[in-house]
Amino acid sequence: MNQHPPTAGRDPAPAGRAPTLADVLALPVLAAGQPQVVTGLAQLDRPVRWVHITELTDPASFLKGGELVLTTGMPLPEDASGVRRYVDELTEVGAAALVIELVRRYHRPPDALVQACRARGLPLVTLARDVNFLEVTQVVHALILGNQADAMRRTQRIHEAFTALTLRGAGPQDVVRAAAEMSGRTLVLENLVHQALICEPSGSTVEEALGNWERRSRAAEPGDRTEVGGPEGWLTAPVSYQGERWGRLAMLPAGGPAFGPEHVTVLERTAMALTVARLIHSTPWEHTAHRTVLRELAEQRHHSAEDVRARCAALGLPTQAGVFLAILVDLGPGGQDAEPEARLHRELRSAGVPALVGELSPGRLGVLLALRPAQPWRPVAERLSRTALALAPEAIVGVGSEVADLADTARSFREAARVIEATPPGQALPEGRSFHELPDIDLRRLLYALREDTRVQDYTERRLSRLVDHDTRHGTDLLATLGHYLDSAGNKTTAARRGGLSRETMYQRLRTIERLLDTDLESGDRRTELHVALTVLRVLRGDRGAHLL
Repeated sequence: MNQHPPTAGRDPAPAGRAPTLADVLALPVLAAGQPQVVTGLAQLDRPVRWVHITELTDPASFLKGGELVLTTGMPLPEDASGVRRYVDELTEVGAAALVIELVRRYHRPPDALVQACRARGLPLVTLARDVNFLEVTQVVHALILGNQADAMRRTQRIHEAFTALTLRGAGPQDVVRAAAEMSGRTLVLENLVHQALICEPSGSTVEEALGNWERRSRAAEPGDRTEVGGPEGWLTAPVSYQGERWGRLAMLPAGGPAFGPEHVTVLERTAMALTVARLIHSTPWEHTAHRTVLRELAEQRHHSAEDVRARCAALGLPTQAGVFLAILVDLGPGGQDAEPEARLHRELRSAGVPALVGELSPGRLGVLLALRPAQPWRPVAERLSRTALALAPEAIVGVGSEVADLADTARSFREAARVIEATPPGQALPEGRSFHELPDIDLRRLLYALREDTRVQDYTERRLSRLVDHDTRHGTDLLATLGHYLDSAGNKTTAARRGGLSRETMYQRLRTIERLLDTDLESGDRRTELHVALTVLRVLRGDRGAHLL
């Protein structure tokens, strides 16, 4: 007969859960009896919900399940059939284990008892030395009741935390993040098509949590209640809105203890808080998920390339063997459509182009296209741009360049942003095109993008202020004359014709300009400097509609 002592010196049961058989056997009050596990060594994780001392031949009638049954062995039947009946009744009522003291009637456990316990899977523990059963009862019951009280306090704190989140109108990201912190487990919120909308990792990376998400999620069949299931043993809970299920919360297992009642409480309160949050935050959460990932990409705020690939893949965006293109849409003052993201997303979906669409800042939408390697992007950009212009006639659409790696899309977003910044409202486009791209940025558009830079403004002031002041005081238009001259590449005859002046008047005005600006207009470098300054002045006046210098 193989006997195994339980592990001594174990810590008491973690707060909030019932002590296990192993926890109880390791208590000093029982360890003093030199306990030996005769059968059921693999079931030491059974929870012990009470202790029952008995010397009755039928103790099962006084049990409710989960009890540790203590006996001296005195009431055990003599015959094997009686022993089997005794063990059967304990097993059927759900006793946690049978502990028999080998001091008075027995000095070794009866073979019939060992065989019956092994057959029914009931843990049998022997005590080689005398133990005060009353003291065992007091110690174990104190541990159980203390854990129950602590669990109640922790549950109360969980309820209070989620109530506070609800009262302050917390968004879904905040709710899921708080749940992950409370539970110490990774939480994922997904929709009905198994797209991961929010992932809050705890003790793992986003890549580990979301890798091959859709396949793994489909393997864990959704249920109508909170339950553990699927190949990986996820704890899941349905999330509803207006009486209909629209998603699911998944709490992923960690390397530590199994899920307990507190984890269930956290998950169910999270689902309730998300239902309330959906009533408060009307924006579809798929859009919110797209926004979050797009901002991480555009601002390079992701932890690693692997994490951002996992997030995008979990949202249904292909992340391998393709090219990516960033498009920015500034809706302008006329962009009053209630759902611009939804409209653009529907257009891309009808075109069969996988994409993420989301608001990057007020009035500015970001789009990330995932294209096949040989797929032309211009028709897609044109279709998207025309949809944006239908939403807001003053919209400006800027397109970056293609990148082969998802982690490099920040560059494409930066280029699209430069295009937007360098495009004045109403800027003309080449015929047949409704979007702007990098090659469109000429000197004037470059200076338009830099118009707020004080160094550019100071440069313009130093080059042209004396000429502007002279025109203001004397009512002349020497600045216009300089513009005609510089636009004509220094050709005085052409400049005179453009300004409606005689050649002699043109020569006289140019001499005055040279004197006021203390410069030589025959110098190519000086003309270039003045032309840049004059272009900045035109950009500023066109942008502000006022006399600035």
